[in-house]
Amino acid sequence: MTMRKIKLYKFETGKSPVKEYFDSLTNIQFEKIAFVLDIIEQHDIVPRKFFKKLQSTNDIWEVRVQQGNNIFRILGFLDGKDLVILNHGFTKKSQKIPQKEIATAEKRKQDYYNRKAKK
Repeated sequence: MTMRKIKLYKFETGKSPVKEYFDSLTNIQFEKIAFVLDIIEQHDIVPRKFFKKLQSTNDIWEVRVQQGNNIFRILGFLDGKDLVILNHGFTKKSQKIPQKEIATAEKRKQDYYNRKAKK
């Protein structure tokens, strides 16, 4: 059984937009997200309601967490088979993910790989 590892994307400055998003949530909201992230790290097969690849994107994956009336979305991508890089979080009420949120995640993914290639 392989274990996935989740990391948070950081800007060149060292700041993490996902950590800042998590910091803006209540403890109960964050606990629910942490619970789902644990499932993603610990289990080979994760229910699609928690973790799925988004259609018509540049391999962007979505972590979806529902708590009460809120739906928290954390977007990211896979680096290799077992490393999940989360790079964009937001709260939304509707079913469809706004294109600008996907564009943000794709831009940060590109930045991640550009900087990784320079190392």
